[in-house]
Amino acid sequence: MRKPVIIGVGLTPVGEHWRLGLRDLAVEALLNAMEDAGVDKVDSLYVGNMISGSFVEQENLGALIADWASLGNIPAVKVEAACASGGAAVQEGVKAVMSGLEDVVAVVGVEKMTDAWPSDATRYLAYAADAEWELFHGASFVALNALAMRLYMKEYGYTEEDLALFAVNAHANGAKNPYAMFKKRIKVKTVMKSPYVADPLKLFDASPIADGAAAVIITTEEKAKEFVDKAKIVELAGMGRAIDTINLANREDLLILKAAKVAAERAYKMAGISVNDINFFEVHDAFTIMAALSLESIGVVERGKGAMLAKEGQIAIDADYPIQTLGGLKARGHPVGATGVYQTVEAVWQLRGEAPNQVPNAEIGLTQNIGGTGSNITVNILRRV
Repeated sequence: MRKPVIIGVGLTPVGEHWRLGLRDLAVEALLNAMEDAGVDKVDSLYVGNMISGSFVEQENLGALIADWASLGNIPAVKVEAACASGGAAVQEGVKAVMSGLEDVVAVVGVEKMTDAWPSDATRYLAYAADAEWELFHGASFVALNALAMRLYMKEYGYTEEDLALFAVNAHANGAKNPYAMFKKRIKVKTVMKSPYVADPLKLFDASPIADGAAAVIITTEEKAKEFVDKAKIVELAGMGRAIDTINLANREDLLILKAAKVAAERAYKMAGISVNDINFFEVHDAFTIMAALSLESIGVVERGKGAMLAKEGQIAIDADYPIQTLGGLKARGHPVGATGVYQTVEAVWQLRGEAPNQVPNAEIGLTQNIGGTGSNITVNILRRV
């Protein structure tokens, strides 16, 4: 197998892009990544996107974006895995390079969400749940995550203020990210004063609906030397992906993200490392409860101790377990199909030493991207060459 590396990254700011369409955002990020990589053509394109057909009434994104970017008659396809579409698209690009079928691959994640009414956006996102067993009964993702948060607090004795610390940390880091949707620090009382969206989840426990696109260029370690200096090369050392039951009613345990555990174990094995070797974590904090559950499920801490890391200040940039180093979904924003690629770009920045909020001596980073309420999860491990 050939060793896959990332040699170029590009992105757009996350926000409400009223004057730009989906194709505009995607092509801007893609061309930025190609320029960063020093390439003028690619062998294929993988597009991470969750739900463009509902949000902007556009499918066939591979052809749309490749055509708009003048990439020629290359193969191009959309990859959909709910909110994990971006992470899955990166993995598909990596597999294409590792297999030897393609030498230089582009991956772009994109979502255009803010043109929809909020009520419609909530319904579209819930399409990733079980339509007959959950959505039909009015169970939105906010409601399902609220159930998990209430059980977590009851089981382990945490408070809403304890979980709010994840949002505070994300905003502190996002304040230094010029591409983040929210660049303002907050306090626990800010979270606690925000309105409930599904008790005990409050507005500031949840990530925002947003527009945005991010892209990476993947090639082999040997070919990378034709385009960039060694300092710009980041190895994608390990990856894993797994599913769990799509509905919560069939879960063995509501407080374990089994798909995350399995995906992480596969990624660690492929990379030849353990969780103790990782210097920073970009976990999927669509809701504060998911940050806690993710840290536990990927093996950072034992069950029930995820929120304790936040209480003890261990998730800050200069602490033992830095997470959400550029703001995460909560502060950077969560354009769903693009999120996994944003995480990848941010990890590359950290490993190149280019991050506006730099983790000291970063050698290895992990990105974890969740689809549904933990039903489809990717874990990618990146390493400085």
